[in-house]
Amino acid sequence: MPDADPSISLLVSRAVPRLVAAGSASARLDAELLMGHALGMDRVGVIAHGEASVSAPAAGRFEEYVARRERGEPVAYIRGFREFHGLAIATDARALVPRPETELLVDAALAEIATRLTTASRDTGRDAVRVADVGTGTGAIAVALLAALRKRRMDDHVAVVAVDVSPDALDLARENAVGHGVADRMTFREGDLLPAGDARYDLVCANLPYVAAGEIEGLAPDLAFEPRLALDGGPDGLDVIRRLLDRLPSVLDGTGTALLEIGADQGEAIVLEVAALLPRWRCTVTADLAGLPRLARIDPPSIAATPLVAAPGAQA
Repeated sequence: MPDADPSISLLVSRAVPRLVAAGSASARLDAELLMGHALGMDRVGVIAHGEASVSAPAAGRFEEYVARRERGEPVAYIRGFREFHGLAIATDARALVPRPETELLVDAALAEIATRLTTASRDTGRDAVRVADVGTGTGAIAVALLAALRKRRMDDHVAVVAVDVSPDALDLARENAVGHGVADRMTFREGDLLPAGDARYDLVCANLPYVAAGEIEGLAPDLAFEPRLALDGGPDGLDVIRRLLDRLPSVLDGTGTALLEIGADQGEAIVLEVAALLPRWRCTVTADLAGLPRLARIDPPSIAATPLVAAPGAQA
């Protein structure tokens, strides 16, 4: 009798030690996600139907995916997407893989936009809230913002400009915007940060490169597959962020706000940089769910003069 097709759980259990040996810090999760991709189901289905047989073609696809993961390729690139803020964001080597930590920036931006929409005049002749997503990459921040606003029927009074220095990344951002039905509220611009003299924005969001150049080689193997341009923040990780800070006075509206993702070791450094480059501006740092500095909110003097109640774990 021919051998029976192997079960889902058997193939997954065989893949786990291979991925551990290859350096994966989430070997079982990786194997389950790749099995789901091979079978066309989600991870819940993989776990729930572990005794189901896997056909030879599906087993072959799974083996190919595991081999790619062993070489360090990110799971998101193998699957072609990454879950982010409740959306499946198309992901490939054109841009950095969206990280869960960046969802904190999206949530803060949503709260800021909602506050501004409650006070903005609806008859100004322009969109009530102008938002820039600087270094948009996959477009994850901009797309997640607009998708969430559309669910709340708040997107008609918001316009987002997505900017990236990489034309390939910008193409990926367009694909995600179209795929999630929010491209009508977005403009895409190729460029380095935001040029002086550009239209002024109510909110600037940015997840810019913030890894110190000397630390990149020691990062997880996955990152070797991701664009170095999206990682390298110069000697101390703050070079690109510093350049954006320098431009904020010329691109933010007088009552505008900037939200910047930062590295877990940059909480004190970003406060010092803002104090040096933007006197009288205020920088408040909020921690992520792991308790690590992750989000810097930067306000101009017109807002900084007002009292601010910092969020738990924040630094002012």
